[in-house]
Amino acid sequence: MPILSGKKVAMIIASNGYRDEELEKPREALLSSGAKVVLASSSLKEAKGKLGGSAKPDILITDLKVEDFDCIVFVGGAGSSEYWDNETALEIARKAYNEGKLVAAICIAPVTLANAGILKDKRATAYSSVVGKLKNKGAVCTKEGVVTDGNIITADGPQSAEKFAAALVEKLSAK
Repeated sequence: MPILSGKKVAMIIASNGYRDEELEKPREALLSSGAKVVLASSSLKEAKGKLGGSAKPDILITDLKVEDFDCIVFVGGAGSSEYWDNETALEIARKAYNEGKLVAAICIAPVTLANAGILKDKRATAYSSVVGKLKNKGAVCTKEGVVTDGNIITADGPQSAEKFAAALVEKLSAK
């Protein structure tokens, strides 16, 4: 039986400008490990990746029910800044964290977690241009490619997408 059989993951992507490999590598790893993956976005229109890829969201973030998932992943890319101050996205991050779910973000998406208040006093990483935003919200930033602190996983960008994917599978398989 696949190690993530029965696990359900929501991956939140920008409607425009998500980073292709930050979606594809984790999604492939999760699916091949037996997890069910649902794509959520602010629009149900086909989302466009920075490198030319596309993805069709399954649900709107406003319809995402945290209790239905074991893990919430905020996918990076320039477009993911649309969620930094989006109250629905912030509430999803807070609720998932408070319910003990695995919460993950890569590239500039960890800013959403920081703005939700869940990175305070947590070790985290992000794309170099936004590390200051995490520190301003109390995160303890490192220069590691992928950081796991409790039920939070953060990664610094596309160069760490495979390690991020492996960390997601490892942490979810232990839950």
